Amino acid sequence: MDAKTQKSELTRAAIVGAALDLASAEGLEAISLQGVADRIGLSKSGVFSRVGSREALQKAVIEEFGRRFIADVFVPAMQQPKGLPRLNEIMRRWIVRTRDVDSQQGCLYTAGAFELDDRQGPLRDLLLEEVTRWRAALRRTVLQCVEAGHLQPDTDAEQLVGEMYALVMGQVHDTRFLRDPRAADRAQSTWARLLSTYQR
Repeated sequence: MDAKTQKSELTRAAIVGAALDLASAEGLEAISLQGVADRIGLSKSGVFSRVGSREALQKAVIEEFGRRFIADVFVPAMQQPKGLPRLNEIMRRWIVRTRDVDSQQGCLYTAGAFELDDRQGPLRDLLLEEVTRWRAALRRTVLQCVEAGHLQPDTDAEQLVGEMYALVMGQVHDTRFLRDPRAADRAQSTWARLLSTYQR
């Protein structure tokens, strides 16, 4: 990669990062090419030349959030054996991320879902696709727990995934809105109690 290409990619990464910060603080609809340009000291045309339209930038933000989320939560957990060790590590990392990252920057999966829930269009479709993919990964992990004999054979994977999601959404609320410093500890205790109802 030549120096010019490398610089262009770094600039694009800075643009998307700044837009993600803006979306985390004010919502996806708050993203504008001018607002991002002002944050990183570029011209509006300089932002446009690297990412395209406002909608393209919003999509890039959703994709970047998903990439960071998976890198923090899912990829490291894959080092654990299939079954309960992996599922527990996913939840532990998800709770820690909610405490350490999303408490400061917000969770785009949660906030974005509320922001776009009653709208139609490609932005909502992309966020839905990201969240659906994440839930499918959770469902596969739960089914692997059943196959390994770690959870009861009649475990309803969709039900458990829904409960996991509800648990973390509750933690997001308590961490960000209530500013409860013990929200993560409570979430971990809730997870342990919830899991015990599914174990053999």
